[in-house]
Amino acid sequence: MDVEPTFFRVRTEGLSAWFNGTAAVRRVTTAFPANSVTAIIGPSGCGKSTFLRCLNRMHELSESAGISGRVLLDEHDIYAAGVNPIELRRQVGMVFQRPTPFPTMSIYDNVAAGLRVNGHRKRADMDQMVERALRRGALWDEVKDRLHGSALALSGGQQQRLCIARAVAPEPEVLLLDEPTASLDPAATLRIEELVQDLKREFTVIMVTHNLQQAARVSSHTAFFYLGELIEAGPTRAFFTTPRDARTEAYVTGRFG
Repeated sequence: MDVEPTFFRVRTEGLSAWFNGTAAVRRVTTAFPANSVTAIIGPSGCGKSTFLRCLNRMHELSESAGISGRVLLDEHDIYAAGVNPIELRRQVGMVFQRPTPFPTMSIYDNVAAGLRVNGHRKRADMDQMVERALRRGALWDEVKDRLHGSALALSGGQQQRLCIARAVAPEPEVLLLDEPTASLDPAATLRIEELVQDLKREFTVIMVTHNLQQAARVSSHTAFFYLGELIEAGPTRAFFTTPRDARTEAYVTGRFG
């Protein structure tokens, strides 16, 4: 049975985002419950990934990008004056559609990279934190005997789990996943889905996916975007069985998208 949460880790208020003056996200007000998985669904080009990138200030890295409204992390505006975007991205980690291990680094150094940026230098402490992150990424047992080998020698699914381990190593509060299984085979996809279920115990997970079955399997809450607008959001079970908006019903039943 779905239970409405009492605490929201992330909230947006009237959030809009654009490129070259063209709106990609329009006046989105919503909230994401702590220690849960929220799936963001919708057809291609509806603003899902742009919205996700606004949640850790990656959207602003494009010269043509603009934003209005507010994004609140634990009720603090992440776009307020004085907020350091680099420090923010330590609190709000992100994993992309295609695995992006650092190609010239070993498995160990891929995970350690973010830790070093945050000032960790002692080898003994680093070893413990790298192992912890790889265990969280469900990868430790597969790589513990080749930590100093190339990350590119891993399979695609392993590389994506390495990227997840790298993202959680600095102990973020929120983990953003932008279609993390889109380039993976079914077996690797299943491993990631199982991993996401484990990660919600420690992190608030927000995941963009094109796969409606995946959204139904892994999320407790779902949000539907269409033409840059948030059409409907709510507990996943009710969302798929009794959608409130006709556009949501048309999308989840396959009549468009």
